[in-house]
Amino acid sequence: MFVSTKRGNKMEENKLQCSSVIDGNFEEVPRETVIQFKPPLYRQRYQFVKNLVEQHEPKKVADLGCGDTSLLRLLKVNPCIELLVGVDINEDKLRWRRDTLAPFMGDFLKPRDLNLTITLYHGSVVERDSRLLGFDLITCIELIEHLDSGDLARFPEVVFGYLSPSMIVISTPNSEFNPLFPSVTLRDSDHKFEWTRMEFQTWALSVANRYDYSVEFTGVGEPPAGAENVGYCTQIGIFQKNGGKAMESCVSEQHDQHVYKAVFTTSYPSLQQEKFFKLVLVNEVSQQVESLRVSHLPRQKKQDEEWGDKPKDSKAPGPCFGPVFTEVEKAKIENSPKPFCVGDKFFVPLQRLLAYPKLNRLCANEEMMRSVIADSIPLSSDGSAVVADLRDYFDEQF
Repeated sequence: MFVSTKRGNKMEENKLQCSSVIDGNFEEVPRETVIQFKPPLYRQRYQFVKNLVEQHEPKKVADLGCGDTSLLRLLKVNPCIELLVGVDINEDKLRWRRDTLAPFMGDFLKPRDLNLTITLYHGSVVERDSRLLGFDLITCIELIEHLDSGDLARFPEVVFGYLSPSMIVISTPNSEFNPLFPSVTLRDSDHKFEWTRMEFQTWALSVANRYDYSVEFTGVGEPPAGAENVGYCTQIGIFQKNGGKAMESCVSEQHDQHVYKAVFTTSYPSLQQEKFFKLVLVNEVSQQVESLRVSHLPRQKKQDEEWGDKPKDSKAPGPCFGPVFTEVEKAKIENSPKPFCVGDKFFVPLQRLLAYPKLNRLCANEEMMRSVIADSIPLSSDGSAVVADLRDYFDEQF
């Protein structure tokens, strides 16, 4: 059976626009009485998750009830994530925004350090699928209030008991805040319930105790001055598995239990992929060699000759500025073998190149650099240096 995981953001995501749901009908309310959150409440929820990801650096993250994939799009830029999964009951909504999760041209020009795969599944959060086992973080943002009593009872069994990730984040409306909204009983017509802080915390503590998690409570959406006693508009529970590790052992026991329908998957280019690593390394080496070659030319003498017959108040081109290095980086570069010339050839030792931070981050040693660039960039006979013409056509034009 599928259950709805549509998020209750109708009012919140539009700065709590001037409408409220009463018995399924919309009723206009005066604009000046509507509480507005800055930034909008849905953005505060997503930013909360993003901050948590930056703090804990999970590699595998799943968003249950992902809706239009807004949270996934925010998280995909985080460099620590290698697998990002969204699950929702609304297949049309998943397909509607899926292209925004695909890599763009810039992702190919500047590949990630680590691989990233993004997958969207159509399915219910109360069904078990073994492809979501072993995750570091599972988020359920404005989800549980859409579950009926039967599905709410099954939800902990699936998410906490079966999937058992290292961390779970659950957000849900705080009903104590609702009296501050004009004519609001439930914030969305699809909500089956909305809990007070005590009700949510009682449920959360019971679930945490049953499945060996600890839980902390917070929220987003500050109340207006004078109403601090109602708490956050959105209440949040952060559950962490005691012992800290996801139950990866369950994977072999469940024997590939696949019930979700995959509707989209994409992979991002990364430096872990040989073709992209080579492309980036060759480009960085070429740029550094060219920078050193140009700086090695007798530029001042050449400039004096070019400007000698010109009025004294003529101004020569300003200095060129390169990357800024720390003192330690500068010392490492200065202590490395210097570039040199033999006839009209310019040589840059690989050890010199490895002293530059960008290239040092890409390559562990000289042998690794040589093996990757050998068929793309000219090397000296002993393979210890990159070779380039001291002067090129562009230099001769000036």
